[in-house]
Amino acid sequence: MDEPIRLPNRERESETDVIADEMVWVEPPWRVLIHNDDVTTFEFVERMLQTIFKLSREIAEHIAWLTHTEGIALVCVRPRSEAERLVGQAIFAARLEGFPLMLTCEPDE
Repeated sequence: MDEPIRLPNRERESETDVIADEMVWVEPPWRVLIHNDDVTTFEFVERMLQTIFKLSREIAEHIAWLTHTEGIALVCVRPRSEAERLVGQAIFAARLEGFPLMLTCEPDE
């Protein structure tokens, strides 16, 4: 469940710059997982990880290799809304290229 956290008062920069305590919502972390299939190319997976998840070439290659050899791999851990958005973008990109690539997200417990 999302829990609010209280941010401390900021320092006064001038007489008119007084900020009260603010409440912000912090989403719990979710894991993004990528699943292997027999159709999606290694090259597409690497490119997608670099462009959508902003991973380096080396990290994208490592995750693609783990996915290929283990059947599933952790891509990243992000707040739930961001994890779901990234998964949606990745699946959309895969479908545009005709690939059945599947990514899922789950709570990071």
